[in-house]
Amino acid sequence: MIRREFILGLLSFLVFFLNACQRTVVATEHVEIPATIAPTTTFTATAIPPTQTATLTPSPISPTVEPTSSPTPTEVPVTELLFTGAIVPARCVQEAIDERGNADYIYASMKGVIEKADIAIGTLNAALSDYPPLKGCVQTFVLVGRSENADALANAGFDVMSVATNHIKNCGLLGCGDRAFFDTLANLYRVGIEPVGAGENIAAALNPVIVTINGIRFGFISLGEIEPSAFADIASPGIAELSNANLRRAIENTRNLADVVIVLPHWGSDYSPTPNYRQLEFADVATESGADLVIGNHAHVIQGMKEFNGVPVFFGLGSFVFDQSWSLETQQGIVVRVVFEGIQFQSYEVIPVHIEKNGYVFIPEAEEAASILSRFETISDQIP
Repeated sequence: MIRREFILGLLSFLVFFLNACQRTVVATEHVEIPATIAPTTTFTATAIPPTQTATLTPSPISPTVEPTSSPTPTEVPVTELLFTGAIVPARCVQEAIDERGNADYIYASMKGVIEKADIAIGTLNAALSDYPPLKGCVQTFVLVGRSENADALANAGFDVMSVATNHIKNCGLLGCGDRAFFDTLANLYRVGIEPVGAGENIAAALNPVIVTINGIRFGFISLGEIEPSAFADIASPGIAELSNANLRRAIENTRNLADVVIVLPHWGSDYSPTPNYRQLEFADVATESGADLVIGNHAHVIQGMKEFNGVPVFFGLGSFVFDQSWSLETQQGIVVRVVFEGIQFQSYEVIPVHIEKNGYVFIPEAEEAASILSRFETISDQIP
């Protein structure tokens, strides 16, 4: 009995042993040993709300497969700037404003053109103050408009205003020039327009206005040469005097703060379409010192454009708002639309305008517009 039970127990053990071996072999054949992910495997994340967890799904690709499309290059931003001629909302213009009770009519026709620009820049050649008495619609060199004109400029779409001009301290009363000057700056600041070219002293007047748009820093400086009594000095308020030294100093300072440097000089001889020798010298100094664009004003008639050291220089755009209706040339001006691609000057467009005695400015009919553009081209060709 013992021998028989021993043999049966031995046989059962052998059967159990053989079955166990067979299960072990099968399990070993199906075990996958973790391996390092091959370089040809990438992961694609599915876009999901930030409150959820992204699931990464392996998506193997062959290293020899070409991409289905080329990477999209970074787009260069395009920025449009608009520049106008001299704005003088005084004398007959202010009287017409008083009759209407609102100054917005002046820019009604041009508002769409101004607002379309990324940055719109004007040149204010008058004081804006409610303090001095007005002269009315008479011929006077005291050019003062009321504070409401600042609101009209802002409503029209202006962003920056060159104020290094010869009439910014006009007041008409003894000793109130600085009062009118500071009123002008305060009125522009009040409506969100940045004045450039004037300040409490020469250092402040030479400071640039920096406007950053599309990731590009545009730096504006303005200097004037016409009225020494308006010049700032180390301790007195006024405008930045246009001199070679000040021009170089302002450009160098702005170059350290901005990607694009734009100079707005107030220069030249009244009613002369031909730039004088000082304008030509300043143009050369400005462009040699690092200016990327120069757009001047003062003559109240169209001057012209020429490149200096590869940089475009517009010497004068005529008037944009004034009451000088005594000649066709003083009633015609141009607006310049400039395009930058990134920090590079790309192109410009000249838009002709006509100015009425009451200040209303508009783009004229085709025949007059063509005549203005033709005169601009002729004047430009004659610049030495």
